Amino acid sequence: MTDLLGSLSSGSTGSGAGPDAPQCSRRGCRAAARWRLRWNNPRIHPPGRRKEWLACGEHRSWLEAYLNERGLWRETLPLGADDGAGDGGDAHA
Repeated sequence: MTDLLGSLSSGSTGSGAGPDAPQCSRRGCRAAARWRLRWNNPRIHPPGRRKEWLACGEHRSWLEAYLNERGLWRETLPLGADDGAGDGGDAHA
């Protein structure tokens, strides 16, 4: 999976997201993230744990489909939304 996805490390190529702004998790994309895709791998994670990928508007559906095909996707929320779960999910896979 890591070869398909980028990182949330700081540094920008100048396409909208600043060095401290959350960026899309799609590999090579440096656009500002707008969505939180929450997922869980039931083979290795406890049922309540949620990991997160971030997505820009352009890559949201691609990342959702990628997770759905593998049975991992749980929900998508706007980036600013706080569901209050406090489950300690990871910000990136």
